[in-house]
Parts: sequence; structure tokens; C-alpha cells
Amino acid sequence: MTMSLPADLWPDVKPDAARRLMYAAVESFAKVGFHGTTTRDIATAAGMSPAALYVHFSSKAALLFAISRDGHERTLEMVQRVAGTDGSPVDRVRLLVERFVEWHARRHVVARVVQYELEALPADEYTTVAALRRRIEQVVQSLIADGVKDGSFTVPDEKIAARAVLSLGIDVARWYSERARKTPKALGREYATLVLRMLGSSAQ
Repeated sequence: MTMSLPADLWPDVKPDAARRLMYAAVESFAKVGFHGTTTRDIATAAGMSPAALYVHFSSKAALLFAISRDGHERTLEMVQRVAGTDGSPVDRVRLLVERFVEWHARRHVVARVVQYELEALPADEYTTVAALRRRIEQVVQSLIADGVKDGSFTVPDEKIAARAVLSLGIDVARWYSERARKTPKALGREYATLVLRMLGSSAQ
């Protein structure tokens, strides 16, 4: 692979040929966009013939959907897991932002595709992913609401605040690279501090 992609993406995807196609698709989508990529580009990068791609995926859009759905499902699992932990709203928001930002930095290439190629999805597939995004936002909004109730946070609109928190983390995928001065973990900690201040918390 020519781009920096973690080796442990999609561990549950079988067979290996399907996973290779997903890696190749992410690389090309990240470089030249969905519309600038052909099925031949993907198959060739995966070491296959163009016809072989259709054994595993019905189309280029099906590949994008598999990548996008997986990324959003994993994100939803993460935010739900954090929301369900013990601790104050401040502690849980801090942990959520740390992990959300770290994920988008550590896996910035695939995250860029997951987050910024949504409009290329066909209507039904877009609806599926949009529903996952709403569920993620609802979890974050609920956490912020908990903090408002106990006096930890002061925000005029909890829904807008949740979108702002998520937007900060998502944007990391747009600009982060291995040349960044901050490690993903350190960046997550700094963003968590910024978010808590944005929410009106005095916690350090």
C-alpha cells in the first residue's frame, strides 16, 4: 500500500480478496475521490482483474457503502460504549472526544473517505449511513444533556453542541497526516480539553 492504512482494518471481512479490494478502494477514493476512481483502478491496485471485483462487490458504489457503513458502525459502537461507562458527564465526554479524535487521526485516510464521500452513495445506502450518523449524534447529545442537567455544562442548544463536538473530531481526518507534530493520542487529549471549555465546563 502506498498510503498509511492500518493493517487491522476490517478484520471480519472475508475472504482476503474482498478486504484487499476495500484497501485499494480507500486508497484511490482518498487520492482522487469516488468519481475519479474506476473499478479497473481498484481491481488493478488489489492485484486482480476488473471482472474479479464483481465477485465480491456488485459495483464501485457497493464498495464505498461497505467502507462507509463499517466506519460508522464502529464509531457508533465506540460512542455507545463510552456513554455506558461509569463516571460523570464530564468524564464521559472527555473520554468520548479523546477516542473519537484519536480514531480520526490514527485512521485518517479511511476516515476521510468515510466522512467526506457520503454524497457519492446511492439514495438507499445514504439513508442507511445517515441513520447511523443520527444515532451517533443522539448519543453525544444525550451525554451533553446529562451535563447540562447536573450543572457541568452550559450550552444554549444541546443538539447544535453535539454537532459541533462531532464536527471538530471529523475534521481531523481532513488535515491530519504522519507529519503532524501531535500523536493521535495527544491530539485527542487536547481536543477533549477544548471541547469541555466549549461546553462551559471548568474541568481541567
